[in-house]
Amino acid sequence: MSVIVVYAPVMRTAVYAGSFDPPTNGHLWMIERGLEMFDRLIVAIGTNPSKRYSFTVEERLELLRDSTTPCDNLIISHFDNRYLVDYARKTHAKYVLRGIRTSHDYEYERVMRHINADMAPEITTVFLMPPRDIAEVSSNMIKSLIGPKGWEDTVRRYVPEPVFRMLSQQDEGGRTRDLKIMQ
Repeated sequence: MSVIVVYAPVMRTAVYAGSFDPPTNGHLWMIERGLEMFDRLIVAIGTNPSKRYSFTVEERLELLRDSTTPCDNLIISHFDNRYLVDYARKTHAKYVLRGIRTSHDYEYERVMRHINADMAPEITTVFLMPPRDIAEVSSNMIKSLIGPKGWEDTVRRYVPEPVFRMLSQQDEGGRTRDLKIMQ
């Protein structure tokens, strides 16, 4: 009599964390690549109590959900005041996905990768480099472009449509949202 042992495949789970204040096309590129690479991708908004944000956590969660195609292997979540690797452990993720746009990003992420490995050696950091046409796009850069005449044509290229709609919303006085608090 022979015994057949069936092993269930191990689900490869990654966390892609950021402030997403607001989400950009660069963030969406990272999410799309992460979904191709991993069985489950958790896109998590990390909040730091010492930082001020232009959008609330609820608004950023909504923007991410509205900007991505719903699928079973994508989870959009948030965590407060904790280390990314601790959140990864809590969600049973074995990978942390990070984007590198510039040499400054590389230096910062290289140091963080080593610190994270000291705290959680079982979690692997995976770096991706976005294509050139979105490599320089950051949330702060987007916010800095808003205001001058014609800003809409410039900003529209770099953010998903739901983000552009929220950025374009005007208050009763005809003014767009004040995004200068993070600059």
